[in-house]
Amino acid sequence: MKATTLSPTDAVRIKMASLADLPSAARQFAEAIADRTVFAFYGKMGAGKTTFIRAVCEALGVEDVINSPTFAIVNEYLDGKGQPIYHFDFYRVAKEQEALDMGYEDYVYSGNLCFMEWPELVENLLPPDAVKVSIEELADGGRLVTIFPST
Repeated sequence: MKATTLSPTDAVRIKMASLADLPSAARQFAEAIADRTVFAFYGKMGAGKTTFIRAVCEALGVEDVINSPTFAIVNEYLDGKGQPIYHFDFYRVAKEQEALDMGYEDYVYSGNLCFMEWPELVENLLPPDAVKVSIEELADGGRLVTIFPST
């Protein structure tokens, strides 16, 4: 897989045939981040959002235990440079106000990386420059990660 940067007009696609491709795909994603900070990960339950985010965090030098913040809503990790990465899971958020009450805007507008699972539950709160990322399970069991240009 070759390194790429996020395009303002074209989607970037990263295909993984198996879990063996995950570290390389995560490195490719991490290299493409550039100056973008907010990433909204869409995909069905079990598509691999948490697994992919964990691998991206590892590619960025996170040494903490990385798991889904389903009950905590947000986990904070430190990357290899000591910078915070915020990992959200909005699956259990019933109303957007709950996200606001937990300090959502402080995290999202901090300038630090934010990776969000189930962002469709807080869609109206996403910043306009949030990068939408889709993870799909393919018929052969592989995964396709598509990074859409921001509008």
